[in-house]
Amino acid sequence: MKILLALTFSMLVLVTHAQYKNITLAEPLDGQFPPLEPAVVINPSNPQNILVATALNRIIFSKDGGNSWLQTSVQSPHGVYGDPVLTADYKGNVYFVHLADPGGKGRSTTEWLDRIVCQRSTDGGVLWNPGTFTGLNPPKDNDKPWAAVHPKKELMAMTWTQFDQYGSTDKTCESNILFSKSTAKGEKWSEPVRINKEAGDCLDDDYTAMGATPFIDQEGRIFVVWAKGGQLYLDRSFDSGEIWLRSDIAFGQQMGGWNMTIPGLGRANGLPVISGDNSTGPFRGSVYVAFADQRFGSDDTDIWFVKSPNRGDNWSDPVRVNSDGKGKHQFMPWMTVDQGNGAIYVMYYDRRAYDDEQTDVYLAWSMDGGNHFNEVKISEKPFTPDPKKFFGDYTNISAHMGVIVPVWTRMDNGVTNVMGAVIKHADLPTK
Repeated sequence: MKILLALTFSMLVLVTHAQYKNITLAEPLDGQFPPLEPAVVINPSNPQNILVATALNRIIFSKDGGNSWLQTSVQSPHGVYGDPVLTADYKGNVYFVHLADPGGKGRSTTEWLDRIVCQRSTDGGVLWNPGTFTGLNPPKDNDKPWAAVHPKKELMAMTWTQFDQYGSTDKTCESNILFSKSTAKGEKWSEPVRINKEAGDCLDDDYTAMGATPFIDQEGRIFVVWAKGGQLYLDRSFDSGEIWLRSDIAFGQQMGGWNMTIPGLGRANGLPVISGDNSTGPFRGSVYVAFADQRFGSDDTDIWFVKSPNRGDNWSDPVRVNSDGKGKHQFMPWMTVDQGNGAIYVMYYDRRAYDDEQTDVYLAWSMDGGNHFNEVKISEKPFTPDPKKFFGDYTNISAHMGVIVPVWTRMDNGVTNVMGAVIKHADLPTK
């Protein structure tokens, strides 16, 4: 397993006078998939340990709070085929969840996307086990996984979309949301169960059941959200994933659907992201969802936030996270909660400052349970994507004890790099 050392002084800083230093975490390498779709986690048992994953199989990690970084390529006998996910449990185990390609031949074989794989590192990202898997049910395809862990117990939840056949136009072809759990540090997985009531189609479009993300609260209750057909759905289990609701909770509209047209991008989604407050603060127990939609028209994409104070029974009206005027695009949001103090952070791409396709990255935050948000630009200079090149489907962000680490993809002249920043909450503007 080859490890590359990226010393502090070699990090690319795009503009020296910017407020938040941007770090180039992954650059293109000959013969490797372009870096994009980053995931990030701050290890809660050792906050100096920060890990970033990019498609297809790169892990970049720091042992000193982001001052220096190491890089490795992760392999598995089940294949590593993108959609990277990172999470870490309270004991310091770090989990890398991803798509599979056991034959190593991509789309040309039926093995492609045949399962969801989980690999574990016990040393902060240096070494990874070969991995275990869930969801194997040939010839069905598995896509877009996400994972969450219990804050104090050995319980890990995994959700994803299973297609009867990915991309099929057959009207009888279904997409469904599956759930599996592990109580053995990812070594064994429960038999996957379908948790959605209404199936979607297989087109990987607005009427596909897509974007499932889980959240586990202090009591072991599991909440899962996803989108389909302009509607946001939630299912939940109050017994650690054994019993689920008979009917999904349709808790909000996503006007225009989750598959959005954003100029300059071949594809862009506004899929929902769930999190919640496990802190000891005044909003403990609240469940939060962030998403994007185009309720003000296809030329005006916005980021929205809703919350439930009673475990998904009732939901607030949507709060608009971005505070710019109408007619601009904010898209591809991701959200996290600092479980030390309950602070909510949402990041997204933003074009408020331009009349063309130049794109910035913004960070919004709320200290009052999502009633109000402040926001600030965190990218040092804009980029312009090329619609002919794949840009990826998501960003990611992690926060712990007042440290926030957002990661994102930027594209220059059709070439992608994965960027990040290590930001202290104390350094955010006060107004």
